[in-house]
Amino acid sequence: MSDKLVLGLDVGGTSTRAVLATPDGQRLGAGRAGGGNPTTHGAAALAELTGAIRAALGDAAPEAVAGAVLGMAGFTKLGADPALRAAFDQAWTGLGLRCEPQLVSDVLAAYAAGTPDPDGTVIVAGTGAIAARVRGHRLDHVADGHGWLLGDLGSGYWLGREAVRSALRDLDKERPPGALAAGVLTELLGTDTVAPRRRDTAAALVQAVVAEPPIALARLAPMVLRCYDADDPAAVDVVQRGAAHLADTVAMVRAPGETTVLVRGGGLLTNDTPLAAELAAAIAVSWPATTLRPAGDAAAAAAWLAALPTAPDPRTLHTRLLTPS
Repeated sequence: MSDKLVLGLDVGGTSTRAVLATPDGQRLGAGRAGGGNPTTHGAAALAELTGAIRAALGDAAPEAVAGAVLGMAGFTKLGADPALRAAFDQAWTGLGLRCEPQLVSDVLAAYAAGTPDPDGTVIVAGTGAIAARVRGHRLDHVADGHGWLLGDLGSGYWLGREAVRSALRDLDKERPPGALAAGVLTELLGTDTVAPRRRDTAAALVQAVVAEPPIALARLAPMVLRCYDADDPAAVDVVQRGAAHLADTVAMVRAPGETTVLVRGGGLLTNDTPLAAELAAAIAVSWPATTLRPAGDAAAAAAWLAALPTAPDPRTLHTRLLTPS
């Protein structure tokens, strides 16, 4: 076993994954825990982060880790909060790790999870949505990712919000609810039955939405995609508009006619979804010579980034780390 190991982490708000590997791409361990992002969950999340790292380390000596990269949303907030950074540093050194951790955007980790190319573009759509131009394995220009109130167009949240708006339009126009509207009513009210006074159902729907954090609307996204598959016109419209928004966001960071790789990340795009298919069709029109690749394991990609500075063959290393065993 090499005495100079690399550690990669994908630190999210709902789950944290860690991969320990040798510099030549041999995976030695993996760990998984709950949401470990201290910038969203505070210092309490560090217990999840350290739990994932301990599981990945296994019997390996922590001091053998020579490089570590953590892909994390909002990572710049960690450095801006001295108390939070101190808690993070204490948790890190408390594990016996001696190397300095490199914090990078989860967007960069998503890009690296799709390609070893130093230059390209990444579009990510999950609960939120963001795109970035990458140059020399660094984020060069970023678009959207502005949150539910001001941006995240084409995201899971956006799909859910548009689905509710579509249901409210059906109620306001006194139309029988279609598949999408019925799905929204069932998900949020427990029944698709419309009250004799349709305004009562509309009011109840609005109250159900405002009773939860706005971002909770993202849970409606799978239902929207199911209705698309059932050829519901309202769902088809929502998904197509979402894909158009995502393509527009890509155009903000990608030059016309550019032929570098384009990575698609996030659960709505890495899986075989209607949104991914609609976006691929839009990309084919605007960038017909582009290779569109799905992002893979972001924790393994972070380990690859940690090994990259000394890697003699980055592409072979990428294949070893990112190819499922």
